[in-house]
Amino acid sequence: QVQLVESGGGFVQPGESLTLSCTARGSIFSINAAGWYRQAPGKERELVAQITSGGSTNYADSVKGRFTISRDNAKVTVYLVMNSLRPEDTAVYYCNAGVLTGTFRAYLELWGQGTLVAVSA
Repeated sequence: QVQLVESGGGFVQPGESLTLSCTARGSIFSINAAGWYRQAPGKERELVAQITSGGSTNYADSVKGRFTISRDNAKVTVYLVMNSLRPEDTAVYYCNAGVLTGTFRAYLELWGQGTLVAVSA
């Protein structure tokens, strides 16, 4: 079974940092473009950051200068480093990625199960 597995969420105080990881598991050949989204209670899911297969990045205005998305192709993993966290960053964070499977090179768009980030004093 091909899936995205997220980790790294937790409870932190304002100003602290967290790093989220998203790893593709199963028969995976490669990850193409990937992104992190978040959904706060009562709000719609929104894009936080994106990274292309070539490493180009794009960020929501609300996280520019604080969050950094990166990838390790050898580990088929995408990261989100979150610095200077604020209470308004509190949300469930989801990883999304296009992957090529290992056996048939089929293209799949996958979502992770979500990981909670809670920022509070």
